[in-house]
Amino acid sequence: MSFYIGREASKIWKRFCAEITTEINLLAENWKYLLAGLICQYIHGLAARGVHYLHKPGPTLQDLGFFLLPELGQDKAYLSETLFTTIFVSFFLWTFHPFILKDKKIYTVLIWCRVLSFLVACQALRIVSFYSTQLPGPNYHCREGSELARLPPPKSVHEVLLINFPRGVLYGCGDLIFSSHMIFTLVFVLTYQKYGTQRCIKQLGWLLVVIQSLLIIASRKHYTVDVVVAWYTVNLVVFFVDKKLPEMDRTSAAMLLPMSVKDNKGGRSKDENHKLLNGNSADPSEWRQRIQANGKILENGTAHHADSAKNGA
Repeated sequence: MSFYIGREASKIWKRFCAEITTEINLLAENWKYLLAGLICQYIHGLAARGVHYLHKPGPTLQDLGFFLLPELGQDKAYLSETLFTTIFVSFFLWTFHPFILKDKKIYTVLIWCRVLSFLVACQALRIVSFYSTQLPGPNYHCREGSELARLPPPKSVHEVLLINFPRGVLYGCGDLIFSSHMIFTLVFVLTYQKYGTQRCIKQLGWLLVVIQSLLIIASRKHYTVDVVVAWYTVNLVVFFVDKKLPEMDRTSAAMLLPMSVKDNKGGRSKDENHKLLNGNSADPSEWRQRIQANGKILENGTAHHADSAKNGA
């Protein structure tokens, strides 16, 4: 028994090391995209902080969702944040599962490049939306009489640039149309819908999205229109942006090609092995680099004509 456990642990460690090597190569090719995506996350937070200075508290607008869903109250407002945190952490951990599990359908670096591109596109539309029209915030700390409803003019540029994190994020006002929580939740679930393997988790994910939508409205963090707009906007953005990304992703992963059909120990077809980002890939330990130049493929210093290899020569 101990020998079996040790052998399995050794396999996991080798797989982990092979995956680290693969991901480092991809990170070296794509770090600019990841860095740009993270910078855009900061810009989004800066924009949300800025609109808080423009927020003017007023009577809560008439809302169908507020009429249909009872108000949770301040003591239960944490339910929405708890569910969102659970979805966020679960998705984050799932993107790193190739480091441990043998059957993988994603590369962690590439999946986060894709996710960040979705988020940036949606957040850009969100910034334009909530700066176009500022609505009186329905949240408890944004209502008339609350000290947090309006921000005093900043005393220095550092006060604005630091965003007062995390308090400034949790107690922001004015950035309503459309819901940022729904952007993240829908992007995560849509990404798992395409690259995930467990049908039950996909169904659970969509159920959690619906529950998250209702909790956001019931906790009065957003108007119903903020959630409704997020539903169709995020789905459309992901659909159109996703169609533009495969070529970039395949270029990023061009270094990873299978050695040959003979070396395909996982029983996958040759076409499946080439679809790196459509849900198919081999164990990184079974892959090696090839360099293509002048119509030839160089393998360990030996040149083979691509046409000859294609014809079976």
